[in-house]
Amino acid sequence: MSAPQLVVHRDKELMAQAAAARLITRIVDAQAARGSASVVLTGGRNGNGLLAALGSAPARDAVDWSRLDLWWGDERYLPDGDPERNVTQAREALLDRVPLDPARVHAMPASDGPYGDDVEAAAAAYAEELAAAAGPGDGGVPAFDVLMLGVGPDTHVASLFPELPAVHETERTVVGVRGAPKPPPVRISLTLPAIRAAREVWLLAAGEDKAKAAAIALSGAGELQAPAAGARGRSRTLWLLDSAAASELPRSLYPPATA
Repeated sequence: MSAPQLVVHRDKELMAQAAAARLITRIVDAQAARGSASVVLTGGRNGNGLLAALGSAPARDAVDWSRLDLWWGDERYLPDGDPERNVTQAREALLDRVPLDPARVHAMPASDGPYGDDVEAAAAAYAEELAAAAGPGDGGVPAFDVLMLGVGPDTHVASLFPELPAVHETERTVVGVRGAPKPPPVRISLTLPAIRAAREVWLLAAGEDKAKAAAIALSGAGELQAPAAGARGRSRTLWLLDSAAASELPRSLYPPATA
């Protein structure tokens, strides 16, 4: 796995704009190299802020949206269209305004779908969808070009919370989560093995409430106590922060990454 790199921006608005520009470049490069690109989206204020910034970016139309696969790192197990679902928020922020191929938008199952209350079956179905899109030797998930994660104040990423069973998972790529400390308590999440299949993992954190989490995760803490510490990409692990979220970091130990 790659070592973490750090980029700190003045504020969350600039962070969102710079991250959106960076993402456009990665998608365009991947499409030029392989014909298509694969990105894993994250929810929350930073993930949705990035999508909104991407929607207004001057270079937005450089992306061939019809050749982009979108996946999610986690989802709240709520009815389809619920405003708290990550896919609902992503559609409002960007997806409904760009010409995506609907077949390449891979939303996680909803609680009013065919699996009902069985979140474990819903998670298994998403794992099967990932496996169907994976290439030989990919370990059951596509080699995502970029996988984005928000970092919670408790260091959780996706719906992998400290000390809960999901963060211990080493075999499955997707799990159902029950009893999440942040509502709603029932969720679906990629696991750390699936996250680590990505070429690049980007961790987004902005605001003073994320400062301690960033400091803990980048201090060498173990992934069971700080799941964000275990989120690494195969070729690059990039922490994108604003100055408030970076305020408790020993930045001398983590020199800024180059573009």
